[in-house]
Amino acid sequence: MPDESRFTFEISLSVLNHLGRNLYRSFITVLGEAVSNSWDADAENVWIYIDREQNFLIIKDDGDGMTANDFQNKFLKIGYSKRKDGKTKSRKDRPYIGRKGIGKLAMLSCADRISVISKTKNSDYVGGTIDNTGLDDAIKEDLTPQEYPLENFNITLFEPYIEDHAKGTIVYFENIKDGIKNTIDYLKKTLALYFRFSLIDDSFKLFLNNEPITSENLDDLAVKTQFIWLINSLEDPYIRRLKEKFPPLEEKQITIGNGIVGFIASVKKPSHLKITGTDERVGVDLFANGRLREKDILEHIPTNKYIESYLYGQIHFDELDDEQDRFATAREGIVANDDKFNNFLKIFREQVLRIILEDWDIGRVKYRDDGDSENMRITKKQRKSIELFNAVAEDYTEPPSDLEPQEVKDYQTKVEGWINELSTDAQFNFSSYADCFVSENLIRKFIIDKNIDISSVQNEIEQLKMREKTNKDNGNINIELRQKNIDISYLDMEPLAKLADTTGVENCLHKDAKQYKPIRNALMHTARLTEDAKEKLTTVYKNIKGRIIKLLSGSD
Repeated sequence: MPDESRFTFEISLSVLNHLGRNLYRSFITVLGEAVSNSWDADAENVWIYIDREQNFLIIKDDGDGMTANDFQNKFLKIGYSKRKDGKTKSRKDRPYIGRKGIGKLAMLSCADRISVISKTKNSDYVGGTIDNTGLDDAIKEDLTPQEYPLENFNITLFEPYIEDHAKGTIVYFENIKDGIKNTIDYLKKTLALYFRFSLIDDSFKLFLNNEPITSENLDDLAVKTQFIWLINSLEDPYIRRLKEKFPPLEEKQITIGNGIVGFIASVKKPSHLKITGTDERVGVDLFANGRLREKDILEHIPTNKYIESYLYGQIHFDELDDEQDRFATAREGIVANDDKFNNFLKIFREQVLRIILEDWDIGRVKYRDDGDSENMRITKKQRKSIELFNAVAEDYTEPPSDLEPQEVKDYQTKVEGWINELSTDAQFNFSSYADCFVSENLIRKFIIDKNIDISSVQNEIEQLKMREKTNKDNGNINIELRQKNIDISYLDMEPLAKLADTTGVENCLHKDAKQYKPIRNALMHTARLTEDAKEKLTTVYKNIKGRIIKLLSGSD
């Protein structure tokens, strides 16, 4: 009969696979787990060394380090949480990032062999080596942890990294599974993007191959930024550098409650958000206590997908990281249907995104870029007119290549000013020309279709022909100008209306056409119309359009 007081739980190593050995899918998330451990250990510096050819990774920090007891009963204890007994902050008052104590499983299984050494101040190194090939075999044999001890570490592996290492932890990853495919430049940018505490907190610094990770690693994104919206007050070196070195065209403040801070920015082209050499793009990411918790939250918010392709940013909502664990086991997202997360999304959509979507369209149109085609603050016709004007204006904003630098600046300043001055009138003139082109050609089609006699205006046609011939002779032009060189192609709205609408009613097409003609002619000669002329042209054209539709439909 066994001694019942000696009964203990026993766990199979195969449970490790289910808990998290294969949860993390990317090299970056493995880096993130290691860097987060260093943050929680109150490290001031984290050095990351990567050799893509030799396929190894080393992560070294100067944190508190571990004793033998810490290494066995905390680091190697699956499920050990630093937040035990309600503790949420480190000795240095840093909010803990780790929670479940299983993230280390993925970190410790991303390479064939992982060696860990650690020391506290004035102590010797403790640690061990995990051989994942052997661990795989142990899992197949269904062994218990007690039946699979770690190997002793080889200190010679660490010799280049232990000099002047007073305390902290070093992890050596040999033969990374699937290799290190990311470039060093990509990793620098990604570290700067996703490990915000390394930039925001001056007491925590990241280094990659001995080069510091700073906001300068994001300069290629900053230089392409067009607008920025600051949400409450966020102290962020990236924003400071952006405003000092690459000031956006416009900066706006959004004030809301609920402990949400951050920024949203937009780039000039969607391609500017793509991370060079990868299939990834920068998005609007959600952080809690400095750690990335949800990438591109716009995917959770039904909105205009066209605009989303221009936006990036970082939103910090520390209240998500409370006594309730809201984060998925893989630590790469928030659990589905979490009430606090859904409430955050609602606030963000209504109090932040709604403002940004409207501002963005106004700003894009103002600076002669295509805006949100689904925004109904201006009509579809007005928006297309603006876009056409912008496309034409681009031909004139680029100065000649033979100018001196000061001449280039003078040219751009002067021409940009003139083009900006024309933009409002262009919106009206471009659409009005399109109205005229369509309406007059439809009336011509109608007259031909109805076989209406045009002899009553033949004298006017002959005069117009002679005027055109004189102009061609003066210009030494001997080519045909009109697609169909027929008499009716010489007539404008007023004689066309007289031929087409013979009802004789008071508000007939011909009466409106007579009022339309002088303004139409000014428009065709690229004149900038007065506000009264614009209003009159709009009113008269509305009548003309209505009457043409009736003629074409055969109704009266």
